[in-house]
Amino acid sequence: MGWWLLACCALVFVMIVLGGATRLTQSGLSMVEWRPVTGWLPPLDEAQWQATFEQYQHYPEFHARNADMDLAGFKSIFWLEYLHRLWGRIIGLVFLLPFLYFAFARGLERPLALRLGGLFVIGAMQGLMGWVMVMS
Repeated sequence: MGWWLLACCALVFVMIVLGGATRLTQSGLSMVEWRPVTGWLPPLDEAQWQATFEQYQHYPEFHARNADMDLAGFKSIFWLEYLHRLWGRIIGLVFLLPFLYFAFARGLERPLALRLGGLFVIGAMQGLMGWVMVMS
């Protein structure tokens, strides 16, 4: 269990670095849809890239910061935001699946299970705040 929690801490550290890079490069909000379950695939062909870029062009972020951006520039900011969101999903799975295993197969003591469950809820709320940012 200790190795699992240390791995989760390392994943969170990488997420902080990714979030900082996303913020500093102003790559955030390049993905205008928030699909937590089905949104893990990036655009796979030029038509999908163009459609995704056109969606971005309808958002205030494009007009305020990137009105002169072309598709190549959009791809460069998209990938960092995509990696940031994908990493969040990975953290959720790396935390939740072992947590469920330890809770049911090994029988975590109730106080520890409640604390770890609370950590999962806090992590999920970070995702919720990301959704609020995209929708606003």
